[in-house]
Amino acid sequence: MIASSDEMPADDHHSAYLAGAVAALTPAGRARVDELLEQLAEAVGGREPLLRFAIARKAEADAGSTGGETAPEQGLTPQDLNALLAGFMRIRDDEPLDDVADWANAVIALLEDSIPGSGTA
Repeated sequence: MIASSDEMPADDHHSAYLAGAVAALTPAGRARVDELLEQLAEAVGGREPLLRFAIARKAEADAGSTGGETAPEQGLTPQDLNALLAGFMRIRDDEPLDDVADWANAVIALLEDSIPGSGTA
């Protein structure tokens, strides 16, 4: 039996949302995502979990697919998650390309699932 959307765990729903948003990126959107993630990688310096997160999202955008693996990196601290959320919220709210804003919103939903005590994890 297939679960209805009401029965689907939030993380599965958000993984599907991210997969759809990645697949919907236009060539211009992919280029913009790459640019944004390169900026993130530069900004995080030696913080390995954040760098791995940026690299994973860039690989998804470049491939146009999540490959089914969308969980945020292990080792992200609550502070890391909050910093990522703030950055992706800024992208979502300020980005003129709709496909990139939708992608950022999908990343936000997935990150929110990873916050301890968020009620969605």
